[in-house]
Amino acid sequence: MGIKATISRKPWILAVMAFGLVAGWMLTGVFDEPPIVGENSQIKAPDDGPGPMKVQVKRLYAQPVARKVTVYGRTAPARSIDINAETEGRVEAINARRGEQLRKGAPILTLDMRDRIARIKQTEASVQEHATAYEAQQTLLGEGYVSETQIAETLAKLEAARAELVRAELDRENRIIRAPFDGVLQERSVEVGDFVRSGDSVATFVDNLTLIVTGTLAEQERANIAVGAEATASLVTGQQVTGTVRYISPVADESTRTFLVELEIANTDGALPAGVTAEMQLAAGEVMAHRVSPAVLTLDSEGTLGIMTVNEAQLATFVPVVIEKSETDGVWVSGLEEASKVIVVGQGFVRSDQPVEAVIAETETALAAGEPL
Repeated sequence: MGIKATISRKPWILAVMAFGLVAGWMLTGVFDEPPIVGENSQIKAPDDGPGPMKVQVKRLYAQPVARKVTVYGRTAPARSIDINAETEGRVEAINARRGEQLRKGAPILTLDMRDRIARIKQTEASVQEHATAYEAQQTLLGEGYVSETQIAETLAKLEAARAELVRAELDRENRIIRAPFDGVLQERSVEVGDFVRSGDSVATFVDNLTLIVTGTLAEQERANIAVGAEATASLVTGQQVTGTVRYISPVADESTRTFLVELEIANTDGALPAGVTAEMQLAAGEVMAHRVSPAVLTLDSEGTLGIMTVNEAQLATFVPVVIEKSETDGVWVSGLEEASKVIVVGQGFVRSDQPVEAVIAETETALAAGEPL
């Protein structure tokens, strides 16, 4: 009978013994486990015990940075007009193709002559007739054969004939429809043989030697952008251009609360297309900013972008920031004090107003000099 007999009668004793062995093994592992943070570590883990948490900081200094405002828009010709016929007639010749670059005054199409030469000759004869009569009456006036009233009537007829001659010559000139300025013939709505009347639209002509990039500016940025300021634009085609802000709407759009802005860019060779998407970078003055690594940026409980810093009271402080400029080796942010201690290691373990022990990072000097993080 002994132990075996006892266990056979009371099997729960075996379960108690097994539990005791497992518990003893687990306790042995807990006491033998090495600490998470070594004795020489400068950064405390969240469960290090009482006392301020150690964090690494870098002292950053603000520097002036040129602000850029990004505006998305599209390119368009500086001018686009519908050309209307100023006289009537049948289209006799087409002088320019669609898409052709033309200089100011170059012919686009020509109307037939009709009776224009005959009308000019008739009005020239009328002018000659009344001019001769007027000169004769001037001679007879001194002899008393004509009155002042008769001379005035003859002069009026002469002036009317001269005006009619000008109209006839202008009508002959208007039969040739010309480019109103340097640009491109975009569309032509008539062909040879078509009859057009005065006022009929015959073509669409655009000035693509100067392009306008049009976009909308947020109301909070309106005061930072000035007419005449230089700016750049990146076209969806990959082309990079430089231009000048030529117009900013004085009144915001009622529905969007944005201001229309136009950037004027030169396109003398016609290489830049109109009607494509473009991204404008508008100069918006200077701002004092700090260059930091994107890794130090964090969000508070409300989703505000910011950076954890250490103030003079050795308390962790969350400071909201705005990204002003991005570079390959860091970002420039505004919102920090001119000289700030930024937490670069341990910022994820502290909360605002928590006491901390700041340890200066070894690369502080290099960072203050403006070298990459």
